[in-house]
Amino acid sequence: MRGSTTAVIMAAMTAAVLAFSAGTAEAGTARASAPAYAGTVVPAGVTAATASGAPTAAGVAAVSAATGVAAAPAGAVGAVGAAPAPGKVANRLFRAWLRGDRKAAGAVATPAAVKTLFAYVYRAPDEFAGCVGGACRFVHTSVRVPGALNGILMIVSGGTVTKVYESRHLTTAGKAAKHLFGAWKAGDRNRGLEVASAGAVKKLFRARFGGVGYIYQGCSRETGGTSCAYSYEGGAMLMHARGSATRGYEIRSITYIAD
Repeated sequence: MRGSTTAVIMAAMTAAVLAFSAGTAEAGTARASAPAYAGTVVPAGVTAATASGAPTAAGVAAVSAATGVAAAPAGAVGAVGAAPAPGKVANRLFRAWLRGDRKAAGAVATPAAVKTLFAYVYRAPDEFAGCVGGACRFVHTSVRVPGALNGILMIVSGGTVTKVYESRHLTTAGKAAKHLFGAWKAGDRNRGLEVASAGAVKKLFRARFGGVGYIYQGCSRETGGTSCAYSYEGGAMLMHARGSATRGYEIRSITYIAD
């Protein structure tokens, strides 16, 4: 009787060990086969290393510091497990745009974001620069475009691209100046970077708009380009533009004069 009981116990222990080993092996296989940021769509010509969409990637932080691109607020990204990674969503929209597929684009972006993206006048950016929070960038490495944004910036919230910023082709210096002024008035740095250098945006946004009445005075030729002026009581602000109707204008720098 004791021999039978011992045999039963030994058989049960052996089965448990085998089951535990099988489960461990299966789990290890799953971990090994699941890439970081699984499901991220990589645009043609973009390396997997840059397409992870990792919010804290060192390269992304460097790009942000160099251009002044403002990251989306931390709360703009859905809770872990509740929504796809921002990089995955941004790449889905990017690929839909490359295919000219507005229906697929509309599945991951707001109508306003789709409209803005599909109006982009330059060739498609050729590198995915990753995401900082919910702000994901696609940049140019082989073509020069106006503004420090240098391509397309998508703001992702809760699994949807809610807003798109992009390099703008503005055919007059006055249009570039008004675009930058409007961005400052709205407190939107990324909008300013669509048409201006990082230095110009940084200088302009040192102070919040308000409290002073600005009057647009038009633009005039200056050495090397065009200067557009906004006057106010006690002085004026000069936006120095460079470019042409063909290439598009951008605001390179800003100076102030006092009466």
